[in-house]
Amino acid sequence: MDGWFRIAENMGFQCLKIESKDPRLDGIDSLSGTEIPLHYVCKLATHAIHLVVFHERSGNYLWHGHLRLRGHMDRKFVPFRKLQFGRYPGAFDRPELQQVTIDGLDVLIPKDPGHFLEEVPRSRFIECRYKEARAFLQQYLEDNTVDAVAFRKRAKELLQLAARTLKELGVPFWLSSGTCLGWYRQCSIIPYSKDVDLGIFIQDYKPDIILAFQNAGLPLKHKFGKVEDSLELSFQGQGDVKLDIFFFYEETDHMWNGGTQAKTGKKFKYESDKYLLNGAMGAVSERRKSPKAPSAANMLSAFLESSSPGRFSGALALHWSERRESYQGCQSRP
Repeated sequence: MDGWFRIAENMGFQCLKIESKDPRLDGIDSLSGTEIPLHYVCKLATHAIHLVVFHERSGNYLWHGHLRLRGHMDRKFVPFRKLQFGRYPGAFDRPELQQVTIDGLDVLIPKDPGHFLEEVPRSRFIECRYKEARAFLQQYLEDNTVDAVAFRKRAKELLQLAARTLKELGVPFWLSSGTCLGWYRQCSIIPYSKDVDLGIFIQDYKPDIILAFQNAGLPLKHKFGKVEDSLELSFQGQGDVKLDIFFFYEETDHMWNGGTQAKTGKKFKYESDKYLLNGAMGAVSERRKSPKAPSAANMLSAFLESSSPGRFSGALALHWSERRESYQGCQSRP
C-alpha cells in the first residue's frame, strides 16, 4: 500500500494517510498498539482519490475503519463530508471479484456490484468494548468450567444457524435481552443464561418463519401470543440451549414486546425507546430521548472475533425496560 502512496506523490498528488490501532488485536493487551492503514486520500487540482483499505476479519468478511482525522491534519484538504466511506467503520460480505477493463486499465470489481452497493447503507460496524469487558472479567471472573465453555460453543453455533436462516428469509434481526447484555458487558455469551435471544420487528414477520427454522433442525418448543399481540417463538437447539425470538411492536412514541413465563403462563410487557435498525453489525438509531432509560444507541457493541467465529447480519440492541406490566386478565398461556 505504501508503494501506491509513493507513486501517487511522485505523480504530483498531495496525499493523506489515515492509520489507527488494529481492532483485531484490541483483545490482546501486548499487541493493542499496532497500527494499520485505513484510508488514503490524494488530491490533484480539483480531483481527489479516496482509497479505502478493507481488512480481513475472522468470519470471512471484510472490514474498513473510521476516517478520523488527527489534530495536525488539514480538515480542508478535501471535502471529507462528501466521501462515501469513512463516516463510521463498515463490514461487508467478502465479494467474489472479476476483472474488467475501463479506459484501457484492468481493474477488479465485485462480480455482483448490486449486492455490494446494497450493503453500503447498512454496513455500520461497532466494535466490542474490549477495555470495559476486561475490567468486568477482572472483577467477576469468567466461568471457564467445562459446562460453561460447552454452552458458549453451542450458543455461538445456534446464533450462526439462526443468522443464516433469517438471512435466507430476508428478515432483519438484532441481539436482544440477555444475549445482547453479554456482548455489551463482557464481549461474550453469559453462560448461565441458557438461551439465545433475538429481536425482530413485527412488520418483518413472515408466516413461513417457523417452518424455516424447523427445516434448519430447530424444532418449535413454544409459541406464545399471536401476530397481533405479544408474539414470541422459542426453538430448541442442541443440548440445553434454546433460541427465543421476541417480536417488537411500534407505538407512537415507544416500542414494546411481550414476554410469557412458560411455567405460569403470566404475560408481561416491556417498553423501550423507539429505534430503527441502522446497520449490518449493530447500529440502532434512537428516535426518542427518555430520562428513564439510557440511550439505546449507547447500548451497542459488535461481535468479538476471539469469542465468535462469524459475523451476523443483525443489529445489537440492549432493551431497557421502563415498565414491567402484567397484562390484565391474561394470566393463562395463549
